[in-house]
Amino acid sequence: MDPTALTRLVHQDCGSCHGLTLKGGLGPDIRPETIDHYDPEVLQSVILDGIPDTAMPPWRPLITEAEAAWIADYLLKGDTE
Repeated sequence: MDPTALTRLVHQDCGSCHGLTLKGGLGPDIRPETIDHYDPEVLQSVILDGIPDTAMPPWRPLITEAEAAWIADYLLKGDTE
């Protein structure tokens, strides 16, 4: 697992819909203060399987479950570096 590559994926690929600063766009705001009510497992499931009938695609074909868990944790904690 490459945290640098996953961080880039979040800000570029996820950011293409959620905004480059993750404050929202086509997709909702996904900064820690707006998603802190979600369990990490729920976010991981959304990342992996998408949300039917919305613009949120499934990422399962492109990333592993461990990578999705890392992304969910990163979204909940924010960029702490």
